[in-house]
Amino acid sequence: MDLSILRYEFMQNAVLAGALGGAACALIGVLVVTMHLSFIGVAIAHAAFAGALCGTFLGISPIACAFVFSLAAVAVIGPLADRGEFNPDTPIGVVFSLTMGLAFLFMGITPGPKTDALELLWGSILTVTRPDLALLAAVAAAVVLLVVLFFKEIQAVIFHRELALAVGLPANLIFYAMLVLTGSAITVSLSSIGGLLIFNLILNPAAAAYQLTYSLRRMFLLSAAFGVLSTWLGLLGSYLFHFPSGATIVLVSTLIFIASAAFSPKHRVKMP
Repeated sequence: MDLSILRYEFMQNAVLAGALGGAACALIGVLVVTMHLSFIGVAIAHAAFAGALCGTFLGISPIACAFVFSLAAVAVIGPLADRGEFNPDTPIGVVFSLTMGLAFLFMGITPGPKTDALELLWGSILTVTRPDLALLAAVAAAVVLLVVLFFKEIQAVIFHRELALAVGLPANLIFYAMLVLTGSAITVSLSSIGGLLIFNLILNPAAAAYQLTYSLRRMFLLSAAFGVLSTWLGLLGSYLFHFPSGATIVLVSTLIFIASAAFSPKHRVKMP
């Protein structure tokens, strides 16, 4: 297998983007999985996708618009879910359907070729630039800092958010910081993974890690490793078989989850 392609800057950028984006998304995924917020993550992902397409339509930065849309989704979903007036699925479903409608509206009314819109839809990790890498590195560092500095508080919030609030922990701050970082990780990974696929890279590595350990600390480590492995193996498969990179990365992450579920020690039942 000829790996001389690694000499080229675009491939080096892709490998670095895979490591940074895969780790950031996978770490966020642990919080999403353990706090049972999968649907919230899906809504934020589609809000970021709609924002990126809006930026493409307006001729301004798709990443900046994606970030604004994801923050708007957080601002709407978080308070409505906290109020208890609705089942949280209700406001989340409304935001999800709205952002999906906006995404395809902007895609439909964007004049000329839809090349940029389709790149945001499916992703192209081989087109990642140095500025893109800087954004990925900043978000990945922010996610790692949140996990390291507030690990005990995160444990308490995952166990019981209301109880954590009752004993004086900043549970709401951690909850909203997690939502903002989810939007940030999705936003900076849109160009490499794609708007319709990005949430799978958040969910699958974390779900795979959840199958293999009862320790939250090990779950973070395993999830990050699976996220990086998914992007690197997906990138390799894309290069060897000429498959779309974003789709290949997601398929690899799904295979890792299936393998983890098949060999999960949590499925073993102790006989009396």
